[in-house]
Formats: sequence, structure tokens, C-alpha cells
Amino acid sequence: MNKLCKHVRWAALALSVYSAGAYAEEFLVGEQEPLTGALARVGTGMHEGIAVAVEVFNQTNGKHTIKVLTEDDESSPAKAIAAVEKLASQGVVAFTGGYGSNNIGPASDAANKLGLPYITSGGVDNGLVQRGYKTFFRINNTAGYQKAMVGVLGDMKVDSASIIYSTKEATAHLAQDVQKDLTAKGLKVGMHPFDPGISDFKPVVNKVRLIDKSDVILMVGYENDYVGILRAANVLKPDVNAMIGVWSLATPKMAADFPDLMPKVYGTALLPYPTKFNTDEGKAFYDAYKKLYNKDPDYLGQFGYVQSMLLFEAIARAADKGTVKQGGIAEELAKTDRNTLIGRVQFTEGDNLNFEHRMGQHQGDRIEIVWPVDTATAPMQYPGVPWK
Repeated sequence: MNKLCKHVRWAALALSVYSAGAYAEEFLVGEQEPLTGALARVGTGMHEGIAVAVEVFNQTNGKHTIKVLTEDDESSPAKAIAAVEKLASQGVVAFTGGYGSNNIGPASDAANKLGLPYITSGGVDNGLVQRGYKTFFRINNTAGYQKAMVGVLGDMKVDSASIIYSTKEATAHLAQDVQKDLTAKGLKVGMHPFDPGISDFKPVVNKVRLIDKSDVILMVGYENDYVGILRAANVLKPDVNAMIGVWSLATPKMAADFPDLMPKVYGTALLPYPTKFNTDEGKAFYDAYKKLYNKDPDYLGQFGYVQSMLLFEAIARAADKGTVKQGGIAEELAKTDRNTLIGRVQFTEGDNLNFEHRMGQHQGDRIEIVWPVDTATAPMQYPGVPWK
């Protein structure tokens, strides 16, 4: 037995025995993902995790197998819809992937019209789970990110913060929720929305520097936004004590691509980098990731893996019951209650209300978990910004 199978014998043993009349079956799953365009870096990270889920599931299920068909949505809502429709025409039974609520919204609309389940970790807009779809599922949400941002500021004991945020729906909602929490705690909060098409962030950062004079800057956007804001801050050097973002920031890829911008910057992260896994499933994930990509996984791969494994397991259960074509996959997903690499996942109207995030910080060549304290792998380096 190879190392990967040894680590996941808990699954193999549970699923290796079935009736003589049962037969193996391969199922096609669609992946609609931004592999090019503005969201390519995060889409690639999720894609890697999905591929690892296929590897682990196919080695451990003992009965059914999964094949993923992938379409690049080029970070475009219109192309996300086209990708879903194309994959559906090729016979997929469900979808995993997607990044950015503005892409996931229309893509999952299309999937719902086709009666096909869609699972993601790339969209946190509250509106996604308010449509009443029984086909839509996500494993993370705004509340988990909000708690992490507000929590780390509480540990920093700051008096003021400036929030620089994209006017896209998901980012604007998170920024406004964070503002409400911080204001309720007595903090002075400056709000600075920006259009998603902006390329020069110096005027926004200059307002923070000259008018707000805040203790910290919070960035609520996507990768290109963080890079633009941090570049502007490196030039203008506002007198702040921390630069804090959310998704897609505390990743080894960002550190490798922008080494001058990331030192001491904060972003949400579930695990430190590099990391070790203590559970059998965690070790199987890690080993398969190293086998496929010859590198350590980050949280984007972790999310892609978890959402996909939950989907694949739901497909297998529906197949065993003969309900795949009768809406059984969505029904099985809705029944999910399992401990995963991101904690316990249960779906309430498509949303995982158990989701809680952590805050990581770029420290040298590592990403350390610095909040909450009881799960921290290192103390935060505060005050600290890239230009000091």
C-alpha cells in the first residue's frame, strides 16, 4: 500500500466492501474557474485543490470515480455562464469551482436552471444564499471573514481604522459589516470605496495619510487591488501600524510574486505556511498535493479540496441510492455534516454557518497564524508595515 492510501485507509476500509451486484461508475463533474484574467492566481489555487480531491477520492472511494472537466471563465461573468452551459452539454452532474461573487452568481443561476448542484468557496456575497436555490452550496461566508478582521483589530487595541474597499457587491457588504462592528466598539472608521477598474491608488491612500491618520488600513478587495494599494502605500508611507486584507492575500504565491510588498502584511488564512497536517485526511491531502504539484498547499487549494470532496462524496451516496438524476446530489449535499480540513461543515439553506476564519501574517518566508491567540503559530509583528 502506498503512502497516500495508508493515510486514508479510514475511507478505503469503509467503502471497499459492497454488494456483488454493485458496479463501479465514473461521474463527470464540471469546474468553471478563472484560470486567466484578473482572478487567475486564486482560480489556479482552487483548481489545484480540486485536482487533489479527484486524486484522493479516486484512490479511496473503492467504488465510484470522478473525472473533472474544466472550463476557464477568464474572470468574466458572461464567460462563466457560457462555461457552465458548455460543461452541462458534456454531461456533467454537478459543478465545483468559481471565484468572485459577481462570477459565481450568474454561473450558479445557470446551473440552477439546469437543475445541477453548484458548490464553491469563492463567493461570500450574502445574496448568493438568499435566492432560495436548493442547488447552491458554499463552505465559507462573509461572517467568517468579518470576525477575523474585527478580532485581530481588537487584539491590536487600535482606536481608528481606514477601510479601502472595492464597490463590488461582496466586498462592499463585507466592508460595511466590518465598519458597523468597529463603530459599535467605539473605533473611528474612515470609509474609502473605489471602482474595480482603478489602477492608481495613490489618491485614496493619500486621503488616509492626510485626513484619516488612522492606526491601520483595512483592504477589502482582490489580488490586483491589494497590490495597487500596497504599492501606493510604499510610495506615500502613511503613518499606520498595519496593513490588513482578507481573502487571496496571505498566500505563498503573493509572497513569491511581490516580495517587497508582503512583509508583515495580514490576510485571512486557515493554516500557516508551510504547514503540517495531523489527521489521516490532512496527510492524504498534503501527500497528494506534493505529488501533483511538488509544493506545499495553501488555503486556496485547501478550500478547493474540501468543497470538491464534499461534492464527490454526495455524488457517491446519491449513486448508491440511484438518485443522481432525480436531484439526489443536492439532497445529499444538504445532509452534509462532517469534520473537514476547514472544520465542521453543515449546510443551512446552502450556507455553512460553522465557518470561522483565522488571520495570518507574512513573516519572512513564512505565513504565521496570529489570530485567534489560542490557535496562533507565532505572535503578530505589530506594529509593522512593509516600508518600515
